[in-house]
Amino acid sequence: MSQWVSGKITEVNWWTPTLFTIKVAADVAPFQAGQFTKLAMTIGDKRIARAYSYVNAPKDPVLEFYLTEVEGGKLTSGLVDLSVGDSIEVEAKANGFLTIEESPKREILWMIASGTGIGPFLSILADGKIWDKYKQIVLIHSVRFNTDLTYQDFINAHQKLFKQFTYLPLVTREMPEKGLQGRITDLIQSNEIAKYFNQERLPEDSHFMICGNPDMVKDLAQLLQTLGYSRHRRSEPGHISVEQYW
Repeated sequence: MSQWVSGKITEVNWWTPTLFTIKVAADVAPFQAGQFTKLAMTIGDKRIARAYSYVNAPKDPVLEFYLTEVEGGKLTSGLVDLSVGDSIEVEAKANGFLTIEESPKREILWMIASGTGIGPFLSILADGKIWDKYKQIVLIHSVRFNTDLTYQDFINAHQKLFKQFTYLPLVTREMPEKGLQGRITDLIQSNEIAKYFNQERLPEDSHFMICGNPDMVKDLAQLLQTLGYSRHRRSEPGHISVEQYW
């Protein structure tokens, strides 16, 4: 049985008309950066729960979640109305294996996200363990519009602090103000991603962590396998780790 704790909203920040962050004070169990938990609310006469990744580092006392308003979403219809001081239920124990602890050591780590799937990677960056494990770290964030590229102050600060860290935004529905235009799968197939990093192809000694839209996760994992990379398992170290909790 899941154990739930009561949390209090301490901050709500709307990035765009559909993207927002909530911060919650709640006494949850220790977790690893990259893991997810569940949030729950009673809406009408039904209790509804959904999984969301932690954005904050495990050491941070306030929990942070990056959300998108889903049209017709059963839980987000309540989440969008939250204000400071409101209550929300949080599952005490985290889950998930998209963590540095579960990832093999390789030359380069690719953290590839679409939309709010960037959340666990922000937690991993903030946690700090990543910097001693990988010589090169690339964060690729795919969004529809330039305004969807959030957490820019956080990302820019880490680029300045850590020379091994590179950030590449992808914009799919308009010309990008920075980065590349197009879907991640198309840009890998056309070798544009490799060319961006002055490579003939993606390095063999790579590990890919993928989180976001289920179709993107599935398609990208399949594409990488056709290129010779394998799914990572505890019993059989590979190159691809994914998170899907939809």
